[in-house]
Amino acid sequence: MKNAQYQAVAPAGAGPDGVRAVHRCRVEWSDTDASGHYHNTAVARFVEAAEAALVRERGVVGYFGVAPRVRYEVDFTAPLWFQQEVTTVLTVERVGTSSMTFGFEVWGEEIDGRPRQLAAAGRYTVVHVPQSADRRGVPWPAEWVTALTPAQG
Repeated sequence: MKNAQYQAVAPAGAGPDGVRAVHRCRVEWSDTDASGHYHNTAVARFVEAAEAALVRERGVVGYFGVAPRVRYEVDFTAPLWFQQEVTTVLTVERVGTSSMTFGFEVWGEEIDGRPRQLAAAGRYTVVHVPQSADRRGVPWPAEWVTALTPAQG
């Protein structure tokens, strides 16, 4: 695998739980503390990489800079180690009028005889706040809603 920042991601698509993206990378030395165990900020970076892939692959142009996080929660359940492969799955759980909620799972793949484990899981909410003087949430552009909402069938 290549460096996490440049690793290609699997195509985003509509899974049974919604529109999703999968990001694969490795835990780099800068992601760890002196013991080789990951920092909690690495999880946020893995999730943000999956989010960037999702909006790029769904054709959502201009998203970053107008969709700040207003809530973020995560449960850390297992350690990740230096050079361990990581799979992050990000799913759009809900698209509201001006907010959107994502769910995520960060998996540590098998390493040194340790089995694949869920390392962290959580969710976060963003709000559409275009660059304007009043900085209030406004409805998402219709094309973004279409791109990020699972097809009904």
